[in-house]
Amino acid sequence: MRLFVRPTPAPSNAVTVATSVGLRGDLTRLLGAEPVAAVAEVSPAANRFKLIGVMAAKTGPEGSAPGVALIAVDGKPARAFLAGARVDENWVLQTVSLRTASIGPMQGTPALVLEIPALPPPATGSLPPVDTASMQSAPPPMQPAQPQMQPAPPMPAVQGAIPPPPTSQSKGGNNMGRPRAPYVKPGETAR
Repeated sequence: MRLFVRPTPAPSNAVTVATSVGLRGDLTRLLGAEPVAAVAEVSPAANRFKLIGVMAAKTGPEGSAPGVALIAVDGKPARAFLAGARVDENWVLQTVSLRTASIGPMQGTPALVLEIPALPPPATGSLPPVDTASMQSAPPPMQPAQPQMQPAPPMPAVQGAIPPPPTSQSKGGNNMGRPRAPYVKPGETAR
């Protein structure tokens, strides 16, 4: 027997199990009783109508505007119905509130209250931590390249080419000490 030996510790990712939670279920079947199915009574009209959206009634200085409901009937595309409008041959849109619309017979109590389906919960999460080591070793951002002016390539010399006529600058005497090139006609040689 080992009296003074420590047990091995549990891993850090181990989760303890709560012992106070009992079984939650129907034990009558285990004991031999026949299960009784509880059937919720669903109106056949509830399956025909689906509320897509609402615009509740508005009261203002000009009076009240009736509410509008977008309702899909029998799986068809949704249509907009004003409060008091006939939705089906026997059903009328009676009232519209912020998230519900009531449908029933023309004169009488609402037989069916449609509710807008709840929105899914927003996607939440967290961003990964910022790696500051990679930010410090990153090269500085590149500067946009400046266009560089390059000199034009020299024109190739062609034998027998006619030089351009003298410009007005050369006539004005602004040659800056350069001698004027002789004019050579095609087919002649320069002297």
